[in-house]
Amino acid sequence: MAKIQNKNDAITSRDVDFAQWYTDVCRKAELMDYSSVKGFIDYLPYGYAIWEQIQVQLDKRFKKNGVENVYLPMIIPTSLFNKEKEHIQGFAPETLVATLGGGETLSDPLIIRPTSEVLFCDLYKNLLSSYRDLPKMYNQWCSVVRWEKTTRPFLRGSEFLWQEGHCLFETEEEARGNALTMLEVYDEVGRDVLAIPFVKGRKTEHEKFAGAVATYTIEALMHDGKALQAGTTHYFGQGFAEAFGIRFLGRNNKLEVPHQTSWGVSTRLIGAVIMVHGDDNGLVLPPAVAPIQVVIVPIRQEAEGIMPTCNQIKEKLVEAGYRVKVDDSDRTPGWKFAQWEMKGVPLRIEIGPRDLQEGKLMITKRVNGEKISLSIDEVVDKVPEILEQIHQDMYAKAKDQLDHSVVDVENLEQLNAALEKGGYARMAFCGEEECELKIKEATKGGTARAIYSEEVPEGTLCPVCGKKATVIVYFAKAY
Repeated sequence: MAKIQNKNDAITSRDVDFAQWYTDVCRKAELMDYSSVKGFIDYLPYGYAIWEQIQVQLDKRFKKNGVENVYLPMIIPTSLFNKEKEHIQGFAPETLVATLGGGETLSDPLIIRPTSEVLFCDLYKNLLSSYRDLPKMYNQWCSVVRWEKTTRPFLRGSEFLWQEGHCLFETEEEARGNALTMLEVYDEVGRDVLAIPFVKGRKTEHEKFAGAVATYTIEALMHDGKALQAGTTHYFGQGFAEAFGIRFLGRNNKLEVPHQTSWGVSTRLIGAVIMVHGDDNGLVLPPAVAPIQVVIVPIRQEAEGIMPTCNQIKEKLVEAGYRVKVDDSDRTPGWKFAQWEMKGVPLRIEIGPRDLQEGKLMITKRVNGEKISLSIDEVVDKVPEILEQIHQDMYAKAKDQLDHSVVDVENLEQLNAALEKGGYARMAFCGEEECELKIKEATKGGTARAIYSEEVPEGTLCPVCGKKATVIVYFAKAY
């Protein structure tokens, strides 16, 4: 089994080998380790703590919108899984199936959930009887298993952590509204928590979720110019409900079929944070999700008054609601600076004998290395605005990269050139699956990430087939 790299090993430069840089950061920052089963990882405390902060931010927003948390089994009988054919065709190649139980062959093999639509449908058919029972808005925090051939920590794994919301509504209007509302929730978390600007929109017919009527997406742009699907919401219509026999007595006293939605984000968001904000020195974490928001490094900690002052500052910041650590290890200050910089702690406070004598301390921002001298008495009052400014600076930097990485193109030659350079290329086309597949082949992997607009200038033709263009789409190469 692979082990965590020696912290003295250098991090590969992003511009030399971005994939290796990513792996180096994941390992050296102690976010994860590889397990003994290919494609499965161990979430180490620092990495899992980032996920916990993301959970907190999402969960409070879900509940504000009326969502309740539940937990459903991790196994699905094959007979139940097979009820929705289109859905099954989409997930069948990725399923892990248990055929033995208690040493005996199972007559109905059990699928380790790749997603939970069928489980929620099986639950809802027993809970729903009248329109008065609607809406049903449930979410669960869990892991899912998809037997991926190519894996990368947090971005694509055979098992990953996520949340999946599954909701039922009386009307199509309510359901479609829910799918768009949750898309806005994800976009807000990107902007206000992760400091990541998203491209958002509806997926093309080819790229939509198996079994969905419409899929909506948030897409982040990585440092290397590739896109990352960071979350999706879906309007399922009535297909799943029909397949599973979900009915309710409507206001007209007749049996009706509810409209369904689903929405989810995963630990892929950790990968997005790493690749959007990180640099050659390691992680750069947004304050809202950083496990440690402020690290206090004593200089000559054996000197009189240094440690009591560090601990007093920590206590006051913790009382104010911040996550703070005093590094009182026997390492040198230089080693500590490099360590916490690599782990992406947003704010570092340094206090030495001369600082203490003058009643001052030094603060360093991880995002840009800016140093600020403050009096010891004012630091607790200043930390909130400094952390907020760090978030704004991180978002502005990512937004500037995104804004300068979108180009409009008119034909396949221009599209291919743009995608080779990296970033998003907007192009009109007919929206047909056949043409989309030809675009992917012509650009060596470029895919439709989201529909930018369905208002296409009159006379615009699809550059592939020559028919009338119906949509303008963001294309990109993606993880």
